[in-house]
Amino acid sequence: MSAVFLPQNRLRAVLPTIFAVFIFLFSAPQAQAQVTEFRQAVAEAASNDPDLISFYRERGFDGIWSTRNDRNRRNALLAAFNGAADHGLPSARYDAAGLIAQLEAASSPQQQGRLEVELSRQFLDYARDIQTGLLTPSRVDSAIFREVPMRSRLSTLRAFAQSNPAAFLRALPPSAPEYTRLMSEKMRMERLLADGGWGPTVPGQKYERGDSGAGVVALRNRLIAMGYLERSTTQVYDDAIFGAITRFQDAHGLAIDGTAGPGTLAEINTQPEERLQSIIVAMERERWINRPRGERYIWVNITDFTAKIFDNGVETFSTRSVVGARDRDRVTPEFSDVMEFMVINPSWYVPRSIITKEYLPQLRANPNAVRNLVITDRNGRVVDRNSADFSGYTAANFPYSMREPPSQGNALGLVKFMFPNRHNIYLHDTPSKSLFGREVRAYSHGCVRLADPFDFAYALLAKQVGNPEEVFQAHLRAGRERRVDLEAPVPVHLVYRTAFVPADGRVQFRRDVYGRDGRIWNALAREGVALRAVRG
Repeated sequence: MSAVFLPQNRLRAVLPTIFAVFIFLFSAPQAQAQVTEFRQAVAEAASNDPDLISFYRERGFDGIWSTRNDRNRRNALLAAFNGAADHGLPSARYDAAGLIAQLEAASSPQQQGRLEVELSRQFLDYARDIQTGLLTPSRVDSAIFREVPMRSRLSTLRAFAQSNPAAFLRALPPSAPEYTRLMSEKMRMERLLADGGWGPTVPGQKYERGDSGAGVVALRNRLIAMGYLERSTTQVYDDAIFGAITRFQDAHGLAIDGTAGPGTLAEINTQPEERLQSIIVAMERERWINRPRGERYIWVNITDFTAKIFDNGVETFSTRSVVGARDRDRVTPEFSDVMEFMVINPSWYVPRSIITKEYLPQLRANPNAVRNLVITDRNGRVVDRNSADFSGYTAANFPYSMREPPSQGNALGLVKFMFPNRHNIYLHDTPSKSLFGREVRAYSHGCVRLADPFDFAYALLAKQVGNPEEVFQAHLRAGRERRVDLEAPVPVHLVYRTAFVPADGRVQFRRDVYGRDGRIWNALAREGVALRAVRG
């Protein structure tokens, strides 16, 4: 009898399966005699997945889904799949009905063994999606540097096999209260869609106190439907409508003046479908940051133009902020880090990009331009502007650095807050106070400017000194650059939420200032996420 040889490419394809079965046959205590067709099928089906083959090898290729005793585990998984859409996940991705049909049709040990592994694979996919999200953030937007806290697939499967299945599956989504509130708001919005939404949009460009007519009636009806105004038959823009508009403006990050101008009307006329998209995107973003945020942490919401301090989940400080401009090279990135210290009376070491793009052209035209900046060579020596010739330099070969010494007019103001990171992003004071009065505050080169930096410093120092204001002001009066370390470093989260629900339960919406949430929604839609209307 002649030997049979497989082509090399075919041999490479089947080697993992052959190896897995070989390991099983010769590592089991009683060898081939106790090998069942079911176990062989499990070994073959799991052989191309290192985590699955490790898990089943540890169990002697016994199943966790396939016996009568595993019924509760199967039912718990199917129930979780049926509820996936409640979490803003694509329901078609977790086909409970299809799995039920396969379970009913699997009559042979081989079929049951293959289905056993398929159930584990789908469980792991679902666990990953609901714990840490469907998407890879940086693939959607290169300015999102979010390190998603991926869990070990093997550890997840081991833990699940030893746990109450229903309780384990319920514990997979983020436990942060914000996620729970977003999910409740999502389901409320879905019921709203089933009931017809908020009704007709409001025509016109501007309405204010004392106005009347059909446009005011449409505005009144829209505000009632949205929950900002109690039922009314008024046809006049009265005090009640004025109050409803101020509440709406506050909930949407708008300038609060009680007048329904073009900006306010644009937000009022935004359809519930778009708001629902924002909520689903926010839930995905919560999954990306599904880890403890810290007992005390700093929360910078780029779209809200605020920086807040939270202690044990409670907001204890808030200030307005200015964030990066919309230009691609000036946007504020998203990431988390740890604040370690503040610098009082800081120098501003001008980033290379700003030197070459903004200041070098001025120096070429006039060597005495930007006199507030000190120009230094590689050895730190001050360059004499009168003898220097800047005209021949380009962005590629400019050899100098630039620094602005501490002063009232310093670009960083009088204090900066440092969480050293590769993006060179930090929080700081600014002499440009007028920008904090604007509704949209996207003007910086990427760093975050604070409206109340001294109070922010006092709040941080209060944990380590008895009189934080006195300590801070003493350093400030000295006029010298001074580093003050935080004895307990504080996590900093730079986030981007166009929909969020504070503890009071009133949902808040913000404009998609950089267009990031639009890109995320499009990516989720490509994964199969869809809006739905649900009858209550």
